[in-house]
Amino acid sequence: MYRNDGFCELNRQESLRLLAKATVGRIVYTRQALPAILPLNFLLDTDGAVLLRTSEASELVRAVDGAVVAFEADEVDPAAHAGWSVVVTGPAILVNDPAEHDRLALTGPRSWVPWPQEAFVRIEPELVTGRMLIGGRSQYGVELP
Repeated sequence: MYRNDGFCELNRQESLRLLAKATVGRIVYTRQALPAILPLNFLLDTDGAVLLRTSEASELVRAVDGAVVAFEADEVDPAAHAGWSVVVTGPAILVNDPAEHDRLALTGPRSWVPWPQEAFVRIEPELVTGRMLIGGRSQYGVELP
């Protein structure tokens, strides 16, 4: 954080706590050698991994399986000039283990569009970064210096 930019960096624990409250985020990946961004609903797994549920035949599954991606979610209150943003960066892995797939079918994110053949993508949280607009600190219950 630059001293006077109005933002405060969040630690990994605070970042994951805020991310767990969000329902929609954006995955950033590479499509045909260009950056692509797609909004998705998601769920945070107990280990901090971001879980996505989509069609097994989707372009997204083919593009991200095994690739390093970023996933960002935020909350913004324009009236209060407050908000936060969290980014998880790490490898995206298609869940192939049948037991893990069955577990996620019960506890994982719900697809907004049901697909006949669904797939789960897991984004491992190798790097977790978060920023909060200092003016909004009390609204989100984060201890700031």
